[in-house]
Amino acid sequence: NINIKPDTFAPSILIERLKNLGYIETARKTFPLHLKIALLLATCSIIGTVTAVFVAVNIPVLWLKIYIGSLITIMGLVILLFKNHKFRFSPKRIFLLGLIASANKGMSGGGYGPVVTSGQLLTGIEGKSAVGITSLAEGLTCFVGVICYMVLAEKNIAWHLAPYITCGAVLSVPLSAKSVKLITTENLKWIIALVTTLLGLFTLTKTIMAI
Repeated sequence: NINIKPDTFAPSILIERLKNLGYIETARKTFPLHLKIALLLATCSIIGTVTAVFVAVNIPVLWLKIYIGSLITIMGLVILLFKNHKFRFSPKRIFLLGLIASANKGMSGGGYGPVVTSGQLLTGIEGKSAVGITSLAEGLTCFVGVICYMVLAEKNIAWHLAPYITCGAVLSVPLSAKSVKLITTENLKWIIALVTTLLGLFTLTKTIMAI
């Protein structure tokens, strides 16, 4: 669904490009767009997640859930409203998107996938690629978040749940990736928009009912 393979792995070619073009130009010419987006999102994850963990240990859970639910709902509705509009790709938008999404992940453990996937759709990335890029970037976000929580709140982590959640997630990956590949781009955009909106509304409703 995505292309993250550089056009060359030959050390001699890479070194020559580094000498003649510089680091930034080398990455621009060597790395495909999907990989560059994933790396940009992953870089944002370090900044957003670390900051968010410090906030999460002090912010009331209620306000955190209301924020996450509202943001996800808005993202889903925006996709529905602008599903036929073609937005120009912008690294600045991806950077901002990565910061917001990683902050969500760091504070709540969720809210990354819907925000990043829907945000990429709004910046012109094709739906199947957006899902794959999100999965790649989210891996680093989760890793950074776990490390931060181990340092700041290790006693409050329910480690006994981790094996079950991990097994379920891993088993779902092949089916999910294959399903995304078979679904048409237009239908996938509809599905992402509807599921994102419903997930946000469900989070808000559950939070309000618990008050």
